[in-house]
Amino acid sequence: MSPSFVVAIPARLSASRLPGKPLRLLGGEPLVRHVARRALAAGADDVVVAADDASILAALDGIAVRGVLTRSDHASGTDRLAECARLAGWSDDTLVVNLQGDEPFAPASGIRAVARTLADSGAEMATLATEVDDAEQLFDPNTVKLVWRDPIGDAQWRDVMYFSRAPIPWHRDAFAQSALVEGGRVLMPGQCLRHIGIYAYRVGFLQRFAAMPQGRLEQLESLEQLRVLEAGFRIAAALAPETFPPGVDTPEDLARAEARLAQGGA
Repeated sequence: MSPSFVVAIPARLSASRLPGKPLRLLGGEPLVRHVARRALAAGADDVVVAADDASILAALDGIAVRGVLTRSDHASGTDRLAECARLAGWSDDTLVVNLQGDEPFAPASGIRAVARTLADSGAEMATLATEVDDAEQLFDPNTVKLVWRDPIGDAQWRDVMYFSRAPIPWHRDAFAQSALVEGGRVLMPGQCLRHIGIYAYRVGFLQRFAAMPQGRLEQLESLEQLRVLEAGFRIAAALAPETFPPGVDTPEDLARAEARLAQGGA
C-alpha cells in the first residue's frame, strides 16, 4: 500500500533549451496538463503546479489540480517547491513527491514507488533508479549515475552513496579488457545504475534542504541532490517498477514525445 502523499510539479516558462516548455503543445494540449494528469493517476491527495508565470496556471483550467504562482527568480526547482509548500499550506510531515514538469509519460506506479520508498526507508529523501544497459547513456554526462549500499535485509530500497555524471562505479578490469561494453551495449546488467529524477521528502526536510548552502561536490557536478549527502543526510533509492520514458527538454524530445503519443504510447 502506498502512503498518503501529495505531488508538486515545478513549471518554469523560460527554459533555455525549450522556451515556453510547459505550454508547448503535445497531442494538442499544453505539456503541463499531461504531467498533471500523471500525478492525478498516481492517486495523490493533492496536486499542485508551482509556476513562475500566470499563463501556466491558466493552462490548467478544467483539471482537478491547484496552481500556485511562485517567484520567478528561484535558483532551482527545490527552491520553487519550498515556496510552493508554504503557499499550499502543507504541514511539515506531509510527504511530497517532486514530479518534474517535463515528464508527460511518468508512470503512476513510479510516482507511488518513490513515495513508498521514503515512507519505508525512514530516509530524509527518496528517489528511483534503473539499470543502465546502453553504453551511450553510461558515458553521457547528461545521464546521472548513482552507486548505492547493499540492501538492509529484504528491503526494496537502498541508501545512495553517490551521484555522478561520470560512469560509476568504474570497473577497472572490465573496462581494461573491454568486457563491460560491446556493440553499444553494457554487458553486465545491474552493475551500473541510472538515476531517475523524481524525488520524495517530507515538507519539513524540503524546507531545510532549500535553506542549506551549496556543497563543494554539488558545485563540481552541478547535481543538487549531492548537497543532501554532503550534509550527512540519507537518500534512499529503489528500482523503478516500470520504465520512465525520456522527458521533454529539447525540440527533438518534443517531436519524439509527439510520435510516441500518436502511436498510443502512455
